[in-house]
Amino acid sequence: TVKVKVDHTKNLRGRERVNISWSGARPSGGRANSPFGEKGMAQEYPVVILQCRGLDDDTLPAAKRLSQQTCWTSTTQQRFRSSNERQAIWRRDLYADADAKAQKSGIDPFPTSGCDDVPSASARAIPFFSADGKVFNSCSADTMAPEAAVDAALPPAEQAAFTSSDGTGSTNFEVRTATENGSLGCSDKVDCSIVVIPIEGVSCSEGDAVCQRTGRFAPGSSNFTGEGVDEAVSPVYWWAESNWRNRITIPITFGTPPNVCDVLDARAPTAFYGSELVSQAALQWSPAYCLNKNRFKFQHNRMSDEAAFALMEKGEAPAAFVTGRREQDSDHPVAFAPTAITGFAISYVIDLPENSGEVTNLRLTPRLLAKLLTQSYTGSAYGAQHPGIEKNPKSINLDPEFQALNPGIDKIDREAGASLLSLSESSDVISSLTSYIAQDPEASAFIAGKADKWGMVVNPSYEKIRLPLAEWPLLDTFVPEYDMECQQQVKTPYFTQLAAPVNSLRTIAEAVLDGWPNVQTKCDRASSSDPYRFGRIDRQGVGSRFLIGVTSLGDLERLGLNAAALQTSKNSWVTPSKQSMAAAIGVAKADNSVPGLFELPAARLAKTPKAYPGTMIISTTARTSGVEKATAKKVASFIKIATTEGQRPGSSNGTLPDGFLPIVNSGVTKPLYQAAQTSAKLIAAQHAEPAADSAPNTPSSQADSSVPAAQVITPADPNSATQAGAKQTKTMVATEPTAATTSRLGRLTLPMLLLICLSTAALAPVLRQVSRFRAVAR
Repeated sequence: TVKVKVDHTKNLRGRERVNISWSGARPSGGRANSPFGEKGMAQEYPVVILQCRGLDDDTLPAAKRLSQQTCWTSTTQQRFRSSNERQAIWRRDLYADADAKAQKSGIDPFPTSGCDDVPSASARAIPFFSADGKVFNSCSADTMAPEAAVDAALPPAEQAAFTSSDGTGSTNFEVRTATENGSLGCSDKVDCSIVVIPIEGVSCSEGDAVCQRTGRFAPGSSNFTGEGVDEAVSPVYWWAESNWRNRITIPITFGTPPNVCDVLDARAPTAFYGSELVSQAALQWSPAYCLNKNRFKFQHNRMSDEAAFALMEKGEAPAAFVTGRREQDSDHPVAFAPTAITGFAISYVIDLPENSGEVTNLRLTPRLLAKLLTQSYTGSAYGAQHPGIEKNPKSINLDPEFQALNPGIDKIDREAGASLLSLSESSDVISSLTSYIAQDPEASAFIAGKADKWGMVVNPSYEKIRLPLAEWPLLDTFVPEYDMECQQQVKTPYFTQLAAPVNSLRTIAEAVLDGWPNVQTKCDRASSSDPYRFGRIDRQGVGSRFLIGVTSLGDLERLGLNAAALQTSKNSWVTPSKQSMAAAIGVAKADNSVPGLFELPAARLAKTPKAYPGTMIISTTARTSGVEKATAKKVASFIKIATTEGQRPGSSNGTLPDGFLPIVNSGVTKPLYQAAQTSAKLIAAQHAEPAADSAPNTPSSQADSSVPAAQVITPADPNSATQAGAKQTKTMVATEPTAATTSRLGRLTLPMLLLICLSTAALAPVLRQVSRFRAVAR
């Protein structure tokens, strides 16, 4: 008796992972290196998990009914078998219908060419019926659906999962929408299901030696070398009626697609710019605006916080999503409205030795993160040529500090374990991360040049680098002496290729999900006449994956990734959760000089053992003067909706996804909620006057006296160690000019010239009298 549990099934999004667990299954034997796709077939008694279009309901029309032909697999080997009659055990299945017992079955009429088949052999194909009505015979690579190509953009999602000796097992299963797999076609309009098939074996008549085989491998054993298995108890015949009849189906639903607002709402969007950390929330919030004709069409455009704030204060964007204090370059006062409490995570995929599962309790210290960021691991023998770090470990898993905190992880050196996959552009996430590192005495001492107690030293290129930083620089220019001809022709700094940062947190999350490092040390060329180049290394195989990256908490939860526990004191390790984020908000500090501005000082976080150090407050920031009334009203409306119904936890349109702490009018978030409402009033009123350079801001005579006047944001202290408060160099984006660009010096130049001219005019009569006096005297 097999029982299956799925942790969530509603409003799923593309590439989201759901946890599936089971009990009562037959223990597996001959565990494969990878459970995904064709690689998972080389094992015995696994649990096959597929995503299928349709529902398992015989009362439905055929087009909406689940079948073997609507279940997705990535290779023809999973859908087609051809063999001599003795091995064609599907024909002797006691539960098979007459069609399945025919010599050639599954395709009517069975093709005489185009399939990898011998005319005299028995053959069965399981065609795939696509969402648009096409039929793919699936009996050869050329007759598979297009998403099943060998060079497909995404790895296989279907699994043949391993069951432990006690009959239990669990796995994270990735679902795909029509965006990722158009042929499968699952969406908010098309019903789909997850199908779980415990492989029990093909049932045949007594005395059928081939069909009655019970497996070559002992329960719990491994088959890392890919030896042959007894096909009668393998996942090869998931479609055989003996197995298919035991299926357990779980209906799933999908949320609205990312392009729903563009498809269903022709109105011009009101674009908010800024932090990628709100992307998962914006994905659920946007439809609640565009599908409601009484609201405006909200759109979130990802951009660095600094660039978004600059666009907002210039009047080129109505609002910006930012974290913490910003240096203002405009006289227009602004207000902050706390809109989301979320943050960053150090996510990872690390396999245990002997392919015995994944690491789920990784611990990291600020010093270990500093070692990764400063490229102090050598990566390989090439990196070990670098002067000053020759004796450093090649990768973090060989570091005694890491091993002491994370026992049981393999000691295989790998380039992917030599750096932290991070962002290539300015971001408050990097400010927050480097602030966390800067507050730790051991990490600071390491960066300053002090070796750890095992003798590891910082990469000289990063020694004494000042933290925090909003954009992590690639400073190491070392080019090693290479062995291979192709490497010798490409003179590229080695450590830059190891780090290979990217421009999106989502890209990092998907790299971790796929176990595909962005390390750019694979020497390749398109053809023999083309020059060599360094490219991305191959995906890591299940059982040998090791990748660590910076991701958003929203992506982490959506994709079902693991988050490292970060050290907050000598004996405290904290993972992201609502409780640990609430503890961080408990030390948030309001800046009374700026409406709605709250900061999370890294120094205070460091002294709060239960606070998650990656917690960040994302605010909607907008001007309180000089904005068109209609636009200001939309911004204020967004703040009010986002901080009320938008804070209800859930997965449906308009709600707050996992990875966020709700902002409510009670508890530790109450001050943030109230500040947001006050800022919304200020933004809607647009009464604040641009500040004079010689005097502080004062409220307009028409201003609402019930709320404080907005103030000009003063420049940040460059020595401040708050989470995003350090003064940074701005990273701008290319945009069409929509307004004159000015600066404080420029604004002062014209009044100064006018003053000089007026002074000269006033002195002219006096100068003329002096000239006449001198002439008379002569």
